Amino acid sequence: MSIWTELSGIDYRHAYVETGDVTTRALQAGPEDGEHVVFLHGTTGHLEAFVRNIPAHASAGYRCHAIDTLGHGYTGKPDRPGEIPAYVDHLMAYLDAVGAERAHLVGESLGGWVGSWAASEYPERVASLQLLCMGGTKINPAVMERLKTSTRAAAVNEEISYTRDRLRLLWAEWDEELGDELTQVRYEIYHHPEFRKNLHNLLALQELEARERNLLRPDRMARIKAPTLVVWGNKNPLGDVPEAEAIAAAIPGSRLEVFNECGHWPQHEKADLYNPLSLAFLSDLSESS
Repeated sequence: MSIWTELSGIDYRHAYVETGDVTTRALQAGPEDGEHVVFLHGTTGHLEAFVRNIPAHASAGYRCHAIDTLGHGYTGKPDRPGEIPAYVDHLMAYLDAVGAERAHLVGESLGGWVGSWAASEYPERVASLQLLCMGGTKINPAVMERLKTSTRAAAVNEEISYTRDRLRLLWAEWDEELGDELTQVRYEIYHHPEFRKNLHNLLALQELEARERNLLRPDRMARIKAPTLVVWGNKNPLGDVPEAEAIAAAIPGSRLEVFNECGHWPQHEKADLYNPLSLAFLSDLSESS
């Protein structure tokens, strides 16, 4: 199994989209008249995080977009700190560029942080939220230092083992099918000169002052009106289940699902559970609208 075989059953486009002052890399699939679903990855991640989810959602009739967010992957890298309002502006520019007045947002880690902020600022543009091991509600210096140290080590060192360790940090168990290929994808991204040059901006939210400024506080989460599904792994190394319970309690009407034997990438580690859960959540929204 490889990324290519995961995608082999669908018609998809690997696109570069002009979004404001940057060019954004996107994987697009599904009928153009389908409801838009935008997938947002985590800190220093990339769109391949959703390779096991795009086919199921595209085949169900959704217009899917997995994007490299601002400064990440092969998307443009403006020299400014990666703070949440900047990511949200980039997301809105992408929606404008593809003609999406509204979209369902699926955000993993940093992506959930961005999606929640967007839903609180632009409720008319967010049809629903799925928050997968979302970050941004707590300040944990140990976790922040771990992310900075492991990411810098992977970007600075030429040995690919550092990149594998950075990816391995996210999963409860090593992915025997795609682990090596995803490591290679990430290694190429991390060792691109522009990525290394921009890394301090991508890690800006791991600094105390910036994190406090961007923190998702209960009053902001209480403003979210979009139907929300919170998904968590019981072995998430970056946040325990009580953090997910607090998120679900803060967002009105939200629902929490916890996957057993799962780390920080539930959409990938437990795709067999996540995909039908997500599609049922989206289908229920369509039936109730």
